[in-house]
Amino acid sequence: MEIREGRWDELGDEASEIRRVVFIEEQRVPVEEEWDGRDDACRHFLAVQDGTPVGTARLLPDAHIGRVAVLAEARGRGIGVALMRAAIEAARRDGHPRVELAAQTHALVFYERLGFQAVGGEFLDAGIAHRSMHLALGD
Repeated sequence: MEIREGRWDELGDEASEIRRVVFIEEQRVPVEEEWDGRDDACRHFLAVQDGTPVGTARLLPDAHIGRVAVLAEARGRGIGVALMRAAIEAARRDGHPRVELAAQTHALVFYERLGFQAVGGEFLDAGIAHRSMHLALGD
């Protein structure tokens, strides 16, 4: 497996297809909420296995990680962990003191295993229960 890092104009075609399948088709996220107009400002990560794009994530300029998605047939292989580690390392390289994300509640344990801590209460985003989480990037 390979993790590619780049701009939206470099990775957007593959990343958008993964996000369409996972968020719009599987999770029924409204199209207008998925395509929020922020992709051009983000750094993107694309997981490629055997030449096929299978996962994606993005890092916003303010060190929020989002749009973490792995195709159903590729889940359980460590792809999400690899994407998260790449995004965390990119934020660290950029000098951010911490990263943040809004985790779907079913994925809280996944992020906790990476060291994230939940903060605040549960909230709905695109009709899906979430909690805010953060990870300090100290040395």
